[in-house]
Amino acid sequence: MKNHRLFVLLFVLLLSSLTTGAPAPVSLAETDWPQWRGANRNGLSSEIGLLKQWPAAGPKSLWSVSELGEGYGAVAVNGDRIYVQGTRGEASVVFGLNRTDGKTVWSTALGPKGNERRGNGPRATPTVDGDRLYVLTENGDLACLRARDGSSIWRKNILKDFGGSNPGWLISESPLVDGNRLIVSPGGRDAGIVALDKMNGQVIWKTAGLSDQAAYSSCIAADVGGVRTIMNFTSAAGVGVRASDGKVMWQYKNAANGTANCTTPVFADNKVFFSSAYGTGGGLLNLTAQGGEVKQQEIYFTKDMMNHHGGIVLVNGYMYGFSNSVLTCLEFATGKRMWVNRSVGKGSLTYADGMLYLLGEDHTVGLAEATPNGYNEKSRFQITDLGRPSWAHPVVAGGKLYIRNQNTLTCYDVKGK
Repeated sequence: MKNHRLFVLLFVLLLSSLTTGAPAPVSLAETDWPQWRGANRNGLSSEIGLLKQWPAAGPKSLWSVSELGEGYGAVAVNGDRIYVQGTRGEASVVFGLNRTDGKTVWSTALGPKGNERRGNGPRATPTVDGDRLYVLTENGDLACLRARDGSSIWRKNILKDFGGSNPGWLISESPLVDGNRLIVSPGGRDAGIVALDKMNGQVIWKTAGLSDQAAYSSCIAADVGGVRTIMNFTSAAGVGVRASDGKVMWQYKNAANGTANCTTPVFADNKVFFSSAYGTGGGLLNLTAQGGEVKQQEIYFTKDMMNHHGGIVLVNGYMYGFSNSVLTCLEFATGKRMWVNRSVGKGSLTYADGMLYLLGEDHTVGLAEATPNGYNEKSRFQITDLGRPSWAHPVVAGGKLYIRNQNTLTCYDVKGK
C-alpha cells in the first residue's frame, strides 16, 4: 500500500511539472561540469542520449565567443554560468559567461599575466563550490570569489605565502575543494601541498616533510579504507597525503619524470594510476589502510601509457589516453594493452555516453567509441588554427560540447533528437 501511494505521488508530481512547464529534475553530473575534469575529477560525464555520429562539418555550433585572451584552461559549467580563465591586457582574468550565448556577464582580474614561450596566460580551470568560485592563476594568485558577480571574498598568493617557486611552464593546477578544505600545491618548504579553510583562506595544514616543487597536475581526493586521502603528482613523485592533517603517507617515484609531471591521477577500487611522458610510463598502485594511514604497493608498471597532459579516462575497467601521440587502451587491473591508434594525433579527451570526445593539439576534434575491442572512430572535424596548440580539454555538459581554443570558446550541440 505504501509503495502504491508513493507511486501515485510521484506520478502526480511529474504530471504537475509537465502541465506547469517546470523542468523534470536532473542530476548535477548530467547538466553541470563544475570543475577540472568534471564533478568527480575523472573526465567522465553521466549524460546519455548524445549523438553517436556528427555531420561531416561537425556538430551544430550554437555560439562562439572570442574575447578570452590567452590561455589553455578548460571551462567549468554550473547553473546558468560558464567560468573560464584567460587574459585581458597584462592581467590574468577569470570570466563569468552566460551559458545560453557565451556573452560575458562579469570578469575579474586576479594578478599579472604569466608569459612563457609555449603560450601565455592561465592553464587552470576554475572550481565552483556552491555560491563560491575558486581560481588559481599561472603566477600563483589564488582567489575565492562570489560566483554570481566575481567579487572578491579572499585572496592570497600561494608562491609568496608558502615559499614556492613557479615551475618552468607556469602553474597549471586547478584548486580542489574537499569538505571545508581547499587544496593546492605551492611546492614550498614543508608545504608541497597545503589545505586552506575554503571560507577564509586560513591555513589548516601543510605537508611537513614534503618540499617537492609543484608539478603541473591537479589533486584528487578519495576514501581508502575509511582514510580520506589527497593524491597528486609533485615534481618528484606521486604522493598520498592524509586529508585530515596533511601527513605524507606515501611517495611513488617510478611514474615521475624529471621534466614535467602533468596527468591527474586515476583512482578506482582502492587503486590509483600515475602516468607521465618523457620516456617514463605509468604505474598502478594498490592502496590499503593500516592504522589510520594508507600504504601503497605497486601492482604493475608499463611503458604503454606515457601520458603527457591530455588526461586518462577509466571506463568499465579500461583506461583510454594518449601515450605520447598515440591513443591507447589499457586494461586497468593488469596493464594489458588492448589497442593503439594514431586517432587525432596527440591530444586530450573526455568521455560521455559510450563515446570518447577527442581534441588533437593540431586542431582536430574526434568522436570514437569507448570500447576495448578496437579503435572505432565515428566522426571528426577541424577547428581554426589560432597559432598555438589546442591543449584545453574538451567538456561535455547539458548536451553541449565546449571547445576552448586560445581566445575562443565554441559551444556545439551534441544532443541526439
